[in-house]
Amino acid sequence: MVDMQITFLGTSAATPTSCRGLSSLAIVRGSEVLLFDAGEGMQLNFIRSKLGVNKKMKIFITHMHADHCLGLLGLLQTMSLQGRENKIDIYGEPKLVEFINENTRIINFGLSYDVNLHAIESEGLVVREKDYEVTCCSATHSTSAFSYCLTEGDRPGIFNILEAKRLGIPEGELYGRLQNGEDIIYKGKTILSSQIVGSRRLGRKVGISGDTRPSEKLRRFFMDCDVLVFESTYSHKLKRKAALNFHSTAKEAARLAARSRVRKLLLTHFSARYNNTFELVSEAKSIHKNVNAAEDLMVVPIPYRD
Repeated sequence: MVDMQITFLGTSAATPTSCRGLSSLAIVRGSEVLLFDAGEGMQLNFIRSKLGVNKKMKIFITHMHADHCLGLLGLLQTMSLQGRENKIDIYGEPKLVEFINENTRIINFGLSYDVNLHAIESEGLVVREKDYEVTCCSATHSTSAFSYCLTEGDRPGIFNILEAKRLGIPEGELYGRLQNGEDIIYKGKTILSSQIVGSRRLGRKVGISGDTRPSEKLRRFFMDCDVLVFESTYSHKLKRKAALNFHSTAKEAARLAARSRVRKLLLTHFSARYNNTFELVSEAKSIHKNVNAAEDLMVVPIPYRD
């Protein structure tokens, strides 16, 4: 089992407020940090959150608007000044690679670690690790933009150690083979993995919308997410403004989440016109019962379904 949680580093849209920074969140999965977007000034909350500057890290940028990417340069330099040694992989549209390379050249700062830049040319798989993958889907925004999903692989079923001991199977290698779904022969008798190990258990799925209008494509992409972080720039009273600016209302976010069978919806990216999010959460809860509004430095655990 691997602990996983979301830490919000910035939850405002377009401009910061006295209590909200610009867009950024971190999924902390075990000892790894997966950072999604890096709005200007987000490194302050990165430090406050004590995520650590030398952990294994991947950074994913949804699109090249300033409130989602301008803090990336400061974050990279801050981690270098604090002694980071481990490499970082950064993923985003091709303009992101140009943005980092040109600004690094102009500002002329060096880093204490390697940065690997990966240009995303199309939808689909972005990165695959042993037990999870990150995929992307085109969002509907005023510029080229991606939404992301982190999806874990299925976990082995529960091992019935009492049954294994009843059958006299010694601990060690044979336990491991059974756990991995392999049938074994012990003392001339075939023992099926299914006799000892229960059905495989679903991994977790987390979706991050970035800036977007709701769409049928995203509804399918976010299907069955355990947690969906979806932008909620406006209340539904401003639905025309939302459509004009290629953003979403709280009610639209909730409607998509409900149709995608999302277990928990977290609203973020709030217009600075809202001093509090009560109106937005109320709208969303009229459609989806499990809704919360993100706050800067809020931490949300993501438990397994079972």
